Amino acid sequence: MTQARAPQPGETAGSTSAALRHRAETAASRFPPLLVRAQQLAGSVLLGEHGRRRAGMGDDFWQYRPVQAGDSRRMIDHRRSAKGDQQFVREREWQIAQTVHLWVDQGASMRFASTPALPQKIDRARLLGLAASVMMLRAGERVGLTGGRLPPRRGNAQVLRLADALSLDDDGDYTPPEDRAMLPHARVLFLSDFLGPFAPLEQALAKAADRGVHGVLMQVLDPAEEEFPFDGRTIFESVGGGLRHETLKAGALKQRYLDRLAERRDALDHLCRAAGWRLGTHHTGDSAQAALMWLFHAMERSGS
Repeated sequence: MTQARAPQPGETAGSTSAALRHRAETAASRFPPLLVRAQQLAGSVLLGEHGRRRAGMGDDFWQYRPVQAGDSRRMIDHRRSAKGDQQFVREREWQIAQTVHLWVDQGASMRFASTPALPQKIDRARLLGLAASVMMLRAGERVGLTGGRLPPRRGNAQVLRLADALSLDDDGDYTPPEDRAMLPHARVLFLSDFLGPFAPLEQALAKAADRGVHGVLMQVLDPAEEEFPFDGRTIFESVGGGLRHETLKAGALKQRYLDRLAERRDALDHLCRAAGWRLGTHHTGDSAQAALMWLFHAMERSGS
């Protein structure tokens, strides 16, 4: 039912429209810019078949787990909960299959852009991670962060929680992937430049494999990190300021650097193949839409 009122003195159709537009802009300003961009990007990518229609997933009982914030009361298994003081939810196999854990590297090394015209790696990684989360939540998935800080949940409110959590920076140059609290047979998405210490990543994927978890690694790089366009006198300095190297002949370092980068990519590829994960590379100068499309379909196929 609509309400009717008399026009105020001096009020015109144009002023009413302007007032409505102002209120809409004020409401929109409450949402983080990252969330707005992620929703726009997700909306530009067509959703395909997804979620519980994955082959081989049924309604067989899987496990009990403690009730989490966001669970509805009808999900509670009262018979199991009556055995103690804690309430439990009865999860089925398809619910586990619909759980996605996200980790975005928020270390200082990700806050790099070779030119002002390019986004920082962290900005692109956050955008892709949140946009992928938006798409999966719309498809009925439960999405959360690794490590248990933000457990997987459904619903629009979870998008806001994810956007808020992804806005935080880490002080260290490199942040190790968080491998705690991954549910068995869930899927995981890691976004990073993966240029830091390799052992923590190996450990994370080994733990994931032990729990039947599959997923995708998306390596996000600046074009300069791929091409090494430096020559002559150059100062190389880490974003966090902890490392610094000055050379008069940067061009002489190019081949050695490219060899090391190729070695790291080969190691990532071998690690993913051994764990049953998929590996993708995205350059910040390329289309975010194309990267999201690949990422979404790679997550669909992970573990298959």
